[in-house]
Amino acid sequence: MGVGVKSNKFPKRQDHPLKNAFAIVTLSAVLSGCAVVPWHAPAEAPAAPPAAPVIPAAPAPSPTEDTPAMQAVAAAAAVQANEALPSVDLTADLFYKLTKAELDFKRGQWQSAYVTMMVLAQQTRDPRLAQRSAEMALAAKQGGEAMAAIRLWRELAPESDEAAQYFLGFAVLGDDLSEAEQAFTQRLKKSPPAARGLAMFQMQQFLLRAKDKAAAFALMERVLAPYTGQLETHLVLAQGAFANNEALRAAAEARRALSIKPDSELALLTMAQVTPDPEIVKKLVTDFLAKYPQAREVRAAYARMLVEQKQYDKARNEFETLLKGQPDNPATLYALGIMAMQATDINAAEGYFQHFVEVLEKEGGEDRDPTKALLILAQIAEEKGDLAAAQGWLDRVDNNDARMMLTVRLKRAHLAARMGDLEGARKQLAQIKTDDPAEQAQIIQTDAQLLRDGGQPLEAYKVLEDGVLRYPNSPDLLYDFALAAEKMGKVELMETSLRKVMEMSPDNHHAYNALGYSLAERNQRLDEAYALIDKAMQMAPGDPFIMDSLGWVNYRMGKLKEAETLLRRAYALRSDPEIAVHLGEVLWAQGDKAGAQGLWREARAKDPHNDVLKSTLARLNTSL
Repeated sequence: MGVGVKSNKFPKRQDHPLKNAFAIVTLSAVLSGCAVVPWHAPAEAPAAPPAAPVIPAAPAPSPTEDTPAMQAVAAAAAVQANEALPSVDLTADLFYKLTKAELDFKRGQWQSAYVTMMVLAQQTRDPRLAQRSAEMALAAKQGGEAMAAIRLWRELAPESDEAAQYFLGFAVLGDDLSEAEQAFTQRLKKSPPAARGLAMFQMQQFLLRAKDKAAAFALMERVLAPYTGQLETHLVLAQGAFANNEALRAAAEARRALSIKPDSELALLTMAQVTPDPEIVKKLVTDFLAKYPQAREVRAAYARMLVEQKQYDKARNEFETLLKGQPDNPATLYALGIMAMQATDINAAEGYFQHFVEVLEKEGGEDRDPTKALLILAQIAEEKGDLAAAQGWLDRVDNNDARMMLTVRLKRAHLAARMGDLEGARKQLAQIKTDDPAEQAQIIQTDAQLLRDGGQPLEAYKVLEDGVLRYPNSPDLLYDFALAAEKMGKVELMETSLRKVMEMSPDNHHAYNALGYSLAERNQRLDEAYALIDKAMQMAPGDPFIMDSLGWVNYRMGKLKEAETLLRRAYALRSDPEIAVHLGEVLWAQGDKAGAQGLWREARAKDPHNDVLKSTLARLNTSL
């Protein structure tokens, strides 16, 4: 046995690069990508529009394109159709000046274009030309000129919400917030009561960008003073105080919000956000859910908190409760799919992800991308041995992201090789064109893996050896080369390569784990092996494979009880066949032969061809 055959010891990202998209990193990190309510950004809080969007430079005018120049001309020509805009005749002179300004801007002469547009805006009193002036100044990153144009735009279109947002985006960045305060005050006064809460949240988002946080909070207090009876007033003040490190004030405002509306999910989530003690937060949330069981946002936040605390069974129960209320909720389906995979409940995971894909494909929309779920479904199908189904899931991927599609192409090559067409699979890899060195290295890693899985370890070694010469700065590629070298019996080369990986990437716990395990496996330099694995464990304390390595080196050192404890913990986290083999051997050494054989049978059921199991049974001169 050795590092080379201990493929599941190391995260698939490095030992099996083509499975990169399928590795489940930390569960909480995955779930954070779902639409689950985080404590720091309650879902009820409406998002404010961008404070100061940067407008890209306009393309050159063309008779056949709908460019900003043509748009400006069309806008001037259509003024008669809009009663809210001034009546302007599109004279030949005006047409010429508009077109020339756009051409100048395209050539990089933003000053002349900006001045022309500003002059025309003042002459015609057309707010669209002032807006275009602001866009030009923003694209040229000229803040002063942009603010001047925005002020003119507001003057010409005082009711324009877009102009007001641009203005506020700049006003809060200055040292003097008086203009911003006046604008916020007027905005709230003009807002109908039903829309005033939204305006408050928008004000809060704008003020987050202010340089002087204390002054921004004081402004907020003055502007909101007339509205103390409104829920949103105290939510905004709580958020502002929290951002200003005024914990007691934040908690007081959150309590006031809850007193105004005791069933407000946003008020409860804000209270949880500003409360530092997790046990108090947990009681707040559970008491709220007991009283208001239909509070979906609070339940989702509670489920996420349980995930972060690694209470996976309880979290899964909460997500299942959420799913009962909304059976087609994509975020809940995805979270349950990930959690089912974490629990190795593959059939349940498959069902959740299939439903997730169905929902997204039915709803459509650019922000509804099922790619990750399709890749996971392909992985599940492959693990079940249904390679045709795996290919079918991959065929349904339609994604414009080049990196994602690279993952899909690598996976297709892998499936082709598993179907027996190794030559065709390698041709697929050769046809992938990319100028990115990292992607080139990933292709090489995949090629080597196909050869290794196809029983050609020498060819795999040669591919990686050539790859390391071409891309010497790729720690992932060098890591794979080290494992291949060990497989070829080149132990010193493996160690040299792994130590180089450690130099290139000091936080690469896989390298420390690999070298430590290799030494332990060969029963050499056990103290050093322990130190290497222990360092890896400190970097990734929850990794079951590193925990397995630590248990194994303890076994080699004769510390059987410590080894058993570590291996049982590792197996509880991940019921991997190799961990079962190791734990079985430790039990065997302690005289528990029945327990050992039970674990080995479990390992054989999961992986009948596991090399570690075969070699262990042969070395111990036993059978199942």
